[in-house]
Amino acid sequence: MSEQTTSTLAQIRHQLQQIVFKRALKTIQNPYSKDVFRKLTHCHTATQGMHRLRCSDNNCLHEQYQYHNCGNRHCPNCGGMRREQWIDDKRSELLPTSYFHVVFTVPHELNALTMGNRKQMYDLLFEASAYTLLTLAKDAKWLGATPGIISMLHTWGQDLSFHPHIHCIVSGGGLRDQQWIREKRKSHSYLFPKVVMEKIYKAFYLKRIYVMLKKNELQVTDRRALEETLNAISQKRWNVYAKRPFGGPLQVLEYLGRYTHKVAITAHRIKEIDEAKGTIRFEYKDYRMRGTKEEKKTMELSIDEFIRRYEQHILPKRFTKIRHYGYLKNHKRTERLKQLFALLQLPAPPPKIMIPMRQRMLEKYGKDIRLCPKCEHAHMDLVATYRQGVLCKTYEEKPKNKASPSN
Repeated sequence: MSEQTTSTLAQIRHQLQQIVFKRALKTIQNPYSKDVFRKLTHCHTATQGMHRLRCSDNNCLHEQYQYHNCGNRHCPNCGGMRREQWIDDKRSELLPTSYFHVVFTVPHELNALTMGNRKQMYDLLFEASAYTLLTLAKDAKWLGATPGIISMLHTWGQDLSFHPHIHCIVSGGGLRDQQWIREKRKSHSYLFPKVVMEKIYKAFYLKRIYVMLKKNELQVTDRRALEETLNAISQKRWNVYAKRPFGGPLQVLEYLGRYTHKVAITAHRIKEIDEAKGTIRFEYKDYRMRGTKEEKKTMELSIDEFIRRYEQHILPKRFTKIRHYGYLKNHKRTERLKQLFALLQLPAPPPKIMIPMRQRMLEKYGKDIRLCPKCEHAHMDLVATYRQGVLCKTYEEKPKNKASPSN
């Protein structure tokens, strides 16, 4: 299919908000999910709030409104600049070593248990994957040191199905007794043996589930049926996808740019929303057909089914979906990184700087968001702020303006 034009993309985004997400407010029962969909519906609308901008040139004085975004992490329209800032912060933490990509999945037989206990089961997925990697890394046969790990939770497949999995980026080298230990694996090899990772991961995961069941930490409707399921999947092989190593830190940043702060689906993949038929059509990749012409496919769902699938990927409130382990764990991370840079005789990592949105937009898209679109030489100044259509504040001075003007 041909690429969407800018106007078509804007139309899809509008329909996604005002048809799909607005309908979710009527069909969704969970209060927290409903609140999320309400924010997505109001994103970049007057209800969310807006600024009134005026050109600083007295011969122009062009005015326009700039609608506020919702900032919700499940919003397909938000998060771009937040992702760029996060990646810039990570840039100063990458070392001149190999980096490996490992993906930990959960057997589909546990989907129902996970759906009913999302926070506990997502936490377990993080815990089990990190334990597996750190345990093997401590073994002198493979590394004999503590690596740095960035773990990211994704809960979806390309067709919006429920498919929780963890993407881990793992350093090839690690820290041991204030010494940097170089990676032992060859550059073309996997980080650790795949079969060994699978066994350790499965054993830890199942053991923790039984512990949580014993402590009544999980909501279960039929405990006997669950125990039968656990026994069945204990006999199966659990897939851990060990990817080839990245080419270097730059490739790691490129990967992070694609996958951090990602949502289940964006407007770019949606081809049509038909309100009359009550359907939505979108593109997805069938990875079973990877490398063939049939890999890219189109799926049509009812709007209600699309909403049901979308809601599956709403994370628990305040849940941390990107976590760090090993020498990158949060506690005293700055001090450890300074130590590592010194051990490797590297210049000290630069301080993390919050780059204003105006500068980011100018660097990334060549667009000055404060430039007047009419006279194209003066800047737009913020003169008033509104909340739900009501004037809240006027400005005599020129305040700092972070948001991007609407077209």
